[in-house]
Amino acid sequence: MLRLYAQGAFPMANSRHGTIEWYCPEVRTILPLDNYNIPTSLQKIIRKQLFEVRYDTNFEAVVRACAARTQTRPSTWISDDLIAAYLRLYSLGYMHTVEVYQNDKLVGGLYGVAIKGAFFGESMFSRVSQASKVAFAHLIQHLVQKNFVLLDVQYQTDHLKMFGTKEIEWNDFEQLLLQAYNKEINFL
Repeated sequence: MLRLYAQGAFPMANSRHGTIEWYCPEVRTILPLDNYNIPTSLQKIIRKQLFEVRYDTNFEAVVRACAARTQTRPSTWISDDLIAAYLRLYSLGYMHTVEVYQNDKLVGGLYGVAIKGAFFGESMFSRVSQASKVAFAHLIQHLVQKNFVLLDVQYQTDHLKMFGTKEIEWNDFEQLLLQAYNKEINFL
């Protein structure tokens, strides 16, 4: 799994209990860590300190919340087999979470894989308005502070576009991977 991630691929299960397939699209979406945007309205929410943000304290709960089916999302690409694999990678120190709490209750968060200077964002969830955005903003600031080179978010979405994500060609993505792997960075 780590070798495939390191080559720029990412997994998805084709159904809740389906087989895991690996993807490596020719166009990739990243967030440039030297040119990003935290929306003003989100900055105000963060300053109000409505949420507490933690790292790596409740990994399995975050992944299961990301995998949960909802009315608006009746199926998910995060299978039980993927959850088990992510838990193994977490035990090895490669998977990380940004968790958002309100009144000591987990209300949002995200998780991904960190390899040297690259962070591969996998999924996020929100049970309270703005919680996943708060998690993402904290992730960005954390990665910048730690001098990460790459924040890969795989595909472009309107939710991520507001932060300044952009699509790049595979050759440019590969160059960023090489730069990231020349850095020895620990996520925490």
